[in-house]
Amino acid sequence: MNVTLPPDYKPSEKEDFMSPMMLEYFRQKLLRWRAELLSESNETLQHLQEGGVLEPDIADRASIETDRSLELRTRDRARKLIGKIDEALNRIDDGSYGYCEETSEPISVRRLEARPIATLSIEAQERHERMEKTHRDD
Repeated sequence: MNVTLPPDYKPSEKEDFMSPMMLEYFRQKLLRWRAELLSESNETLQHLQEGGVLEPDIADRASIETDRSLELRTRDRARKLIGKIDEALNRIDDGSYGYCEETSEPISVRRLEARPIATLSIEAQERHERMEKTHRDD
């Protein structure tokens, strides 16, 4: 499927849900986000590899270790996000993108704009969060 998007295209609730143009819009959005995360991840990796300097001052060393720990956590979060982006791209390929995993109902375009890796509709997500909260309080 080869769809060319107009530069000002924005998906709307008025058009057919997951039309070829809408799918291409979200595919490009996901690919841009993925590229951005990979670029940031590579910068973090370079920075971590450069950071072998031993600071004589213990406070400076502690500060550097804290920074490295934060960078590693950020990199891990990016890695997990890239995995979710890849899953979303696979859903675009197999035709299930944009539909709630629980109800099979369309996920709103506004929700997908805000969170293109969403797999649940707002209602299903809220149900999940209520269930988690209930089980956490036990």
